[in-house]
Amino acid sequence: MSVDVTTDSFEVEVVERSHELPVVVDFWAEWCGPCRMLGPVLEREAEERAGQVVLVKVDTDANPELSNRYQVQGIPAVKAFRNGEVVSEFVGAYPPAVVRQFFDGLTGPSAAERTVAELREADELLDVVAALEADDMERALSLLCDAVVAAEDSERERLLILTIGLFGDLGSEHPLTQKYRRQLAAALY
Repeated sequence: MSVDVTTDSFEVEVVERSHELPVVVDFWAEWCGPCRMLGPVLEREAEERAGQVVLVKVDTDANPELSNRYQVQGIPAVKAFRNGEVVSEFVGAYPPAVVRQFFDGLTGPSAAERTVAELREADELLDVVAALEADDMERALSLLCDAVVAAEDSERERLLILTIGLFGDLGSEHPLTQKYRRQLAAALY
């Protein structure tokens, strides 16, 4: 089941709530045929993950300021929020399997959890593991960026993928994402 959200309730229902669990926002309009096709698919996937994710709907005709704020240029537009930031999104009516993968990416282990598991299993960069387990994302990113720059070819690519995953956990607008993305770009390119 989804909740209808307006400009007045968006801050509480989406931004604040996304600090507790991922919130998926379906930007739609009554006249939009693809929106009506996608809606039930989104609802089914959200219901299968009850308690792990929240689905809300924003009528773009009734709330144009939200469409502008989140740069909705076509509908249906689906944006997932975590920690107050958009962390994943798609535009269009995708098949159920693709929508399922989208939800799985939100409700499965975080990139930080996957990174800890991968590095622990490989018994490498245990200082990064310790930083992530201590919830010290800045130290983890600093150490990972240093490791990316020092690594060679395929190892560099693997570590870069882990680092980019952590950026995804934080969201593209997070100050640490911006800082370390710039640092990596300057060092690698």
